[in-house]
Amino acid sequence: PPSMITVGEIPVITAVAGGQLILECPEDSEPLPHIEWHREGSPLQEDSHRQVLAKGRFLQIQAVQAVDGGEYSCRATNTLGDTRLRLRVQVHG
Repeated sequence: PPSMITVGEIPVITAVAGGQLILECPEDSEPLPHIEWHREGSPLQEDSHRQVLAKGRFLQIQAVQAVDGGEYSCRATNTLGDTRLRLRVQVHG
């Protein structure tokens, strides 16, 4: 399974090349937020390799490759405000 350490304020998740990685945007607030995922500061483009699940709460990356490494962030917005989470993915193998 992926491991997680924190460097400074940004958690680092280590994934194994060829495996599957699921990132979570831990946002349980009411009303349900609108969740957006970004990679390296740009909106994440979904495809057969990267899919957003459960209305944005999870980001699933299939067959992880070295190019999937980098900084990911999610932003959850509702009428009460917004929450951001940043994390860094490192791919080994």
